[in-house]
Amino acid sequence: MLQQEKLVTILSDLVKINNDRVEGYRKAIAATDDVDLKALFQRMIDESNKYAVTLNQQLKAHGGDKETSTTTFGKLYRTWMDVKTTFTGSDRHAILSSCEYGEDAAQRAYMDALRSDTPMPYIVREIIAGQQAGLRNAHDTIKSYRDVEKVKVSR
Repeated sequence: MLQQEKLVTILSDLVKINNDRVEGYRKAIAATDDVDLKALFQRMIDESNKYAVTLNQQLKAHGGDKETSTTTFGKLYRTWMDVKTTFTGSDRHAILSSCEYGEDAAQRAYMDALRSDTPMPYIVREIIAGQQAGLRNAHDTIKSYRDVEKVKVSR
């Protein structure tokens, strides 16, 4: 039974990370007037909502309750993002740097889940690995946007 509880905790944590991403990208949308960034961030929100639904299905299948909250770290990070935006305004580079930081946190959470010694059904491991690959692509997209802005700033 303890192994089942560990699996439920892992799945719950991953849902919370996705909920953090949704809230973080909502803040990023509010912080920019750039249509291309708003569209990109909305795509990230849609992706995380989809991931959270899938993880919540697995959570319920393994005896957990649907997770709707975010992490304490995510709440602190969004507060920091608000403060940073106050001082930097809607600077594309700053917003994208903040988003990349959030993507790094999501990657760490998924890597920790996959490296866990908690036994998990193949389908769960496959879901987590697939989502982690999608999040890596999202990270790389955000990083490439940020790198373009970094070059513009340094000119």
